[in-house]
Formats: sequence, structure tokens, C-alpha cells
Amino acid sequence: MPLPLSETFTSIQGEGKLAGVPSWFVRFSGCNLRCGWCDTPYASWKPEVTNRELDDVLGEARGNVARNVRHAVVTGGEPMMFDAVEPLCRGLREMGMHITIETAGTIARGPDALACDLMSISPKLSNSTPREGDPRDPGGVWRARHEERRLNLEALQQLISDFPSRQLKFVVSEPSQLDEIEALLTKLRGWANEDVLLMPEGVSVEALASRRWLVEACTSRGWRFCPRLHIQLFGNKRGT
Repeated sequence: MPLPLSETFTSIQGEGKLAGVPSWFVRFSGCNLRCGWCDTPYASWKPEVTNRELDDVLGEARGNVARNVRHAVVTGGEPMMFDAVEPLCRGLREMGMHITIETAGTIARGPDALACDLMSISPKLSNSTPREGDPRDPGGVWRARHEERRLNLEALQQLISDFPSRQLKFVVSEPSQLDEIEALLTKLRGWANEDVLLMPEGVSVEALASRRWLVEACTSRGWRFCPRLHIQLFGNKRGT
């Protein structure tokens, strides 16, 4: 079964509960959303696709296991769009890898079909919608489509309920978005404060540093601050 990928690489996990862990990344190319601030446009706005056979990709993963890199991050784009994510994760599980799946939470797949050790869900706030007049979106087709699709409460709840090891990662740029997060969380059940992570929007060290106010927002709510270690270490570069 071919996998439509934009890239694979080995680095450290830069975000979330496993920040700092050496990891092998496999990025699906293609997305059902178009975030205005997307930092991987080559997997969404302008998808770059290389179709690779499952055995080939699993062979690359096996080589990482041989080097003691035992964490896999399945990301995108939106990996849950593709049926091939299921045999991929099954193969990774069989070789003993810990599997993180990065998803926007608009599409749900159950644990019977999908091997996953950490479901990393990133619900999209209103700040993700492309701005009116975005040159990548003449006519505003994606602006309307994104706004319609960015939240799927049924899928979000299913993922939270089905995967007890999970994180809810929110990209935040303004204090007003804290109210938006809290309003969304009241509509969901089964999550814990330690599952909620606030990640500053930005792809430069300066932009991330300007949002230190998120530390107080986390400490006052029992939430977690989500660093972007790969930006701090390597800058906004592919393959890191």
C-alpha cells in the first residue's frame, strides 16, 4: 500500500509531553484544513507528495530502532485522512516503537484499527482560519472551508474517550484565545488539566519569547506550557 508522504527524518520531538525525546518522524502530505499560520505548507497548502511503499517506510523505521530511536511520530498534514496510517502504525507497533499521532482532531479512528501510544490532538482555534485576502486563497474558498471544518466535537470526544494517553495542544497567540479554549473544553469530557498544553504561535525564537505570558496562563489553570524545542535549536527548518 503506497503512503503519500512529504518527508521522513530523525530528530528530537520538539513539542508536547515527550519534548526532547529522540524520534523518527513520518509526515503524510495532504490536509483537510488550511491554517493561516501553518508551518508545514508543503504538506497542506502546496502538498509535495512522494508515494512510498509501506515495506520501504517500515524498513527505514527499523533502521532507526537499530540505532535506539524507538519513538515514532506520525504527522502531517492530516495523517488520519489516509487509510494507510493503520497498517503503518500496526507495523511500527510490531517492531516495538512508541507511536505518537499528530492530528487536528477532525477525523477519528478507533484503537481497534489504529495503534497509538500518545494521541496528540491539536484542535484549531479561530486564529487558525486564513485571513481574508490571503494570497494563497483567492476567493476565500479555503477560508470558508477551514472555518466550517476546523472543529468536530464528535471526533474530538471519540479520540479523547478512546485514547487514555492523549494531549490537547492549542496554538495560542493572544490572551483572548484562553476564553475560547475554556469554552471548547466545557463541551468535552474525560480530559484532565495535565492533558491541556498551550503552545505559543511562532516560527522564530523572538516570536516564541514574546508570549511568555502563557506561563502564567498555565500555572493558574494547571495546564502545561508546550515548548517548541526544534525552533529554539534549529530554527524554522525542514527535517528537524
